[in-house]
Amino acid sequence: MDFDTTEHPALATTREEGTLLSVTNTAVTEQAAGTIPDGPCGDDNCGIRDTVERLGDRWTILVLVELTKGVRRFGELQRALPGISQRMLTLTTKRLWRDGFLERTAYPTIPPQVEYRLTEAGASLAQVAFYLADWSRAHMDGVAAARARWDSEHGGLD
Repeated sequence: MDFDTTEHPALATTREEGTLLSVTNTAVTEQAAGTIPDGPCGDDNCGIRDTVERLGDRWTILVLVELTKGVRRFGELQRALPGISQRMLTLTTKRLWRDGFLERTAYPTIPPQVEYRLTEAGASLAQVAFYLADWSRAHMDGVAAARARWDSEHGGLD
């Protein structure tokens, strides 16, 4: 999968095909001199911290991926995600709803029925998760080999 750098102005392709350089990584001298602020976003609040925090929990990506399959009721989501508790699914869906990544529709029935669907922003974020999953599959053998080399040379992290 190609990464479209035109949508990400902070990335530029070098002469070596396929190699991406981040503006923040090439600006080390400017950072040391104090001419640009620290952080991946420079002086603007690009939201990366919030996004990483949202995606970094155990269930968010799994809920997003499940909702790419279509509208799901609460019970359907819970059955599709073995190991998630009712409380954790409630918290995860509320956080995603609050952040505008999904829509929640409650029907006045007994028992109450609640359906969830991705918003446009949620579908877009799910695509990022798919890209990350593809990258992980493509590189997991290399990462495992690097860890094994490190552990044999350095005795692990502890």
